[in-house]
Amino acid sequence: MENRAYVGDYDVNGTSPDYGTTNIANSQILVTTPGTQPTESGRPPREKWSKNIEFLLSCVALSVGFGNVWRFPYTAYKNGGGAFVIPYLIVLFIIGRPIYYLEMVLGQFSNRGCVKVYDLAPAMRGIGVGQTIAIFIVLTYYTSVLAITLRYLVPSFSPELPWSKCDPGWTNCVDSALKGNFSLGPNVTQPQTSAELFFKKTVLHAAATLDNGLGYPDWKLTLCLIIAWICIIAILIKGIKSSGKASYFLAIFPYVIIAILLVRSLTLEGAWTGITYLFQPQWDKLLTIGIWYEAVTQCFFSLSICFGAQIVYSSFNNFSNNIYKHALIITSLDTVTSLIAGCVVFGVIGHLAHITGQSDMSKVVQGGAALTFITYPDTIAKFDFIPQFFSVLFFFMLFLLGIGTLIGIVTTVITAIHDQRPDITRWKIVIGVSLAGFAIGLIYITPGGLIVLDVLDYYGVTLVTLTLAVFELFTFAWIYGVNRICKDIEFMLDIKTGKFWRICWGVLTPSTLLCILLISLYRYKAQEVSFGFNAFGWCLYSLAVLQVPCWAVYSVLKTGHGEFTFDRLKAVFQPKSSWGPEDPITRTNYSEYIEQYKRQFSEQHSPRTRQLINVVFH
Repeated sequence: MENRAYVGDYDVNGTSPDYGTTNIANSQILVTTPGTQPTESGRPPREKWSKNIEFLLSCVALSVGFGNVWRFPYTAYKNGGGAFVIPYLIVLFIIGRPIYYLEMVLGQFSNRGCVKVYDLAPAMRGIGVGQTIAIFIVLTYYTSVLAITLRYLVPSFSPELPWSKCDPGWTNCVDSALKGNFSLGPNVTQPQTSAELFFKKTVLHAAATLDNGLGYPDWKLTLCLIIAWICIIAILIKGIKSSGKASYFLAIFPYVIIAILLVRSLTLEGAWTGITYLFQPQWDKLLTIGIWYEAVTQCFFSLSICFGAQIVYSSFNNFSNNIYKHALIITSLDTVTSLIAGCVVFGVIGHLAHITGQSDMSKVVQGGAALTFITYPDTIAKFDFIPQFFSVLFFFMLFLLGIGTLIGIVTTVITAIHDQRPDITRWKIVIGVSLAGFAIGLIYITPGGLIVLDVLDYYGVTLVTLTLAVFELFTFAWIYGVNRICKDIEFMLDIKTGKFWRICWGVLTPSTLLCILLISLYRYKAQEVSFGFNAFGWCLYSLAVLQVPCWAVYSVLKTGHGEFTFDRLKAVFQPKSSWGPEDPITRTNYSEYIEQYKRQFSEQHSPRTRQLINVVFH
């Protein structure tokens, strides 16, 4: 259904003093900022960022989050430190940055969200719907992790950190405040630190298996989850105007805290051993497909690409905003932040290895959430100088990073709904999404919650995102066309697109993603849960991915009447008549610009192979 709230019908001969104009002569493009008057359909144009800096900071807050400070360190640790960093940097260069720029381009050019952007090929709209399902799953468990962070932040103000000492009821426990080697007697083979037992028994009441069901949510975590959602609602209730203002604090202040923690980490004894482990490559591991798969998934989480969030944020931009510069700044900053966060965490790991006498870095700590909620608290408890201060800094930083990312995630879901139903007031959608997210989020703060989180994250997010990313690149680069994208950029920003971007969009990025997807499916191993949960995971994966063929069939049936014809099939893979800039005058000029380009292209009677090469390299 066409979103007439944002894209109105227009009179080719009509004029409006409130909209910008475009001069196509000599390919010199001049586009002024659209006004705030209603479109010809009688509805207001899309909401815009108040300032370009708010868009930039909001993208930084979205991209720089748990993916950098939590997921990157433990993924690097699990994959051999330096053995992971090299593939990660390569993947960022040939996959992360090109996709990031591409999504920003199409979002700003069309002023459409992650579903409506597929007006460029209506048959592929299911990609946006599937991505919305995936990002909603992320939304539900991300807030739960944020609740755990808040659960740690509050007791960090205590005179003594509660996880630094063992509870009298815990067995085989060692105080995290102790330094050096420890022993509990000849019959104890696997002692546990008080920080680990605090996380498992006090915070989560964690169950080892799901044999006895999920259990009930912890009331303290439930309260923290409510507070997290209240913060999100308060920021989003007035739209991007309020979230843009919040971005100044959410994007900048965490870097102040990261800088303080980095200085402290670098001054710890043994820290440089851990940091060396982070950057020292193990060349034999570079030939394993698993590490490249991890690098790609980390890239998606780190930059928040292929979820639709970047398309949504860019859709609130003014038409002529220089997103090329923004894309380079944000992707570079995101990479640097991941490496700095890695130094902070691996410095702490090196210090922990030093004070416990462990020489093998790969055996110092556990992976996953334990790296953040066990290892770091355990090390902070050993600090001689005001450990409460560094605990507050660390968990407050995590909370701010989580809120910044969640603002973008929730905005993506809200925009997808509002684009389809502009008649529903935005604040009602915010409340509805928040209540649904809170209700589902209660699952993850039960004793078996983290086990369910791993299942949903693997099937409903990681596999779905990787699969839909292949479809997204295929749609943008081959159905819509790299040449058409480059012409859109030239019309919008008046800049030529270099061969690097063309090669990545047309060949390198989609082929790399396809290879990794196929190999990962071939090497699939079921999660370590019951058959029922794995089956549920595949059902969730199917629900998201099957949106693509279902919407394609729906688009064909909706186009025209009568018997099925090739023309009807061809029509749903071509841009809709309303596709283009939001401003009617600019869209009219764009249509003329594209028609002129098509005529010039059709006059080139080169061989078919040559035309195929021109799509990417011309």
